[in-house]
Amino acid sequence: ELPDVVDVRLKIDASGFSLTHTAITRNVCHDDLQINKKLKCISMRSQDYFNQNIIFVIKDLASYIANYRNSSPRSSIPPYLVRQMLKEILCGVEFLHSHRIIHRDLKPQNLLVTREGRIKIADFGLAKTYGFEMRLTSVVVTQWYRAPEVLLGCSYATPVDVWSVGCILAELCKLEPLFPGTSEGDQLDRIFQVLGTPSQEEWPENVSLNWNAFPYRHPRPLSLIVPDLNEDGLDLIKNMLMFDPHSRITAAQAVRHRYFSEEDVQ
Repeated sequence: ELPDVVDVRLKIDASGFSLTHTAITRNVCHDDLQINKKLKCISMRSQDYFNQNIIFVIKDLASYIANYRNSSPRSSIPPYLVRQMLKEILCGVEFLHSHRIIHRDLKPQNLLVTREGRIKIADFGLAKTYGFEMRLTSVVVTQWYRAPEVLLGCSYATPVDVWSVGCILAELCKLEPLFPGTSEGDQLDRIFQVLGTPSQEEWPENVSLNWNAFPYRHPRPLSLIVPDLNEDGLDLIKNMLMFDPHSRITAAQAVRHRYFSEEDVQ
C-alpha cells in the first residue's frame, strides 16, 4: 500500500509555514501522524512506509469530472460517489484545520484520484499554518474557488477552504464550475447572482470595493443551480457557501452533516 503522506516539508517564513511537496488524505490516522515543529517536518509512523518521495496516481479530479462531462451520452457522477468523494475531501480538510493548516488552493486540479478511487489532497505550495493573532490577507486560491473575503481583500482563515470545497461539491454535481468568473469583480458578481447580494450591514468594512458597486440581486434557489443534490445536500452546500465566513459551516461540522448519514444504492 502506498503511503498517505509523502515527503512533507515545512518551510518557515515571516508569515508562517509554507508546506510543499505533499499529499494528505483522510486515510491518515491522527494517531499515526506526528507533527514535529522542531525538525520542521511531518513524519508517518508506519512500517509500510517505503522511503519513496513520490505518490502514484491516475488522474486529478478535474480530469475525472471531464470524463463524465465529455461522455456520450453525457452522464452524471452517481450520487453515492459524489458523497464518498466529498466525505474524503472534508476529512482531509478537517485534519489540516485541526493542526492549524490552511490549504488555500483547493480545486479539482489539486485533488488526486488513486487507482482505487480514493481522494488525496495535493499541492501545498500556498498552504500556511496560522496563529490566532495572525492576519492573513494575501490573495490566494484559484479565482473560481476563491471565497468572498479573499476577493474583497479581507483577512481570512480556515473558512476559505470550506468555501472552496462547497464550489467543488457543486462541480461534482454540475460537471462544470459553479462560479467561472473572468475577473475578481465578475467573480463576486457571479457569486451574488446565485447567493444574492449581501446587505449593506453584511458588507465588510475597510474594503476597496463599495457595496453599491454591485447591482442588487435576489438569491436563486440552490435546487435550480444544483438539481442533482437532495435536500440534505442542498442544506450542506448552502452552509458551506455563506457570504459571512463566521456563519460558514466548519470542516468538522460539515463532515458530520446528515448528508453523509444517508445510503445510496450503488
